[in-house]
Amino acid sequence: MRIQIHTGIDVGMPSKILAETNHAGRSHDKAVAGMFGRIVPFYDMLNRLLSLGLDQYWRHVLACNVHLGDAGIVLDLAAGTLDVSLAVCRRHASAVVYAMDFCPPMLARGKRKLGGKNVQHILPVAADAKHIPLPNTSVDCVAIAFGIRNIVPRDAAFTEMLRVLRPGGRACILEFGSGQERIWGGLYNGYLNHVLPRVGRLFSRDPGAYDYLAETIRQFPSAVRLEEELRQAGFMHAWHEKLTSGIVCLHVGEKAA
Repeated sequence: MRIQIHTGIDVGMPSKILAETNHAGRSHDKAVAGMFGRIVPFYDMLNRLLSLGLDQYWRHVLACNVHLGDAGIVLDLAAGTLDVSLAVCRRHASAVVYAMDFCPPMLARGKRKLGGKNVQHILPVAADAKHIPLPNTSVDCVAIAFGIRNIVPRDAAFTEMLRVLRPGGRACILEFGSGQERIWGGLYNGYLNHVLPRVGRLFSRDPGAYDYLAETIRQFPSAVRLEEELRQAGFMHAWHEKLTSGIVCLHVGEKAA
């Protein structure tokens, strides 16, 4: 099954108010997209190195929580180099995955990984998670891994997730644990503050990229708070599961049936 992808969504806001509201967000989006574009050559390697290979396990857990309905369609937001899309297809061989990211160089890098049936089952599209170019109630599940931190404001993305989800569909959000919590007696916090930025600067062409990463994790809300944000956004049910002692959390929100 294929869904027509369109390029814009009328959000029903007066244009002047919308422009004023979104100006800061557009500046942020442009800066973040540019930053990710600069670290593309090192992105996958640093993911493996900085997580000690656990990032692949975390994405597998995410894929195991993806539920397919009759349509068999999954939306992978902030799809990056398509690791989540591939994990979903390994778990659900019949799934069709729309892989969307606002950084085209990331998607271009990910396309190199596609072969066989994945070429037909994973469809990369450059798009903004706050303006998803899909019709209402058109996907069974939304997945996003390590990307919700980069979306400002988050509630705009949650609103779009709910809009495109079919009744009873779920959003599966994989994200680092908040740096505001003490994990492993504070070792995690020390890793964020010192190890992660230094390793990132060593390998990356963008010295500030992994400082940004560490800062977004430090400022990210607790798992309980994010769960509450999902409920406030309109998800009927929301819960979370801590992985690797809370270094990463899987958040799940379900739309009313």
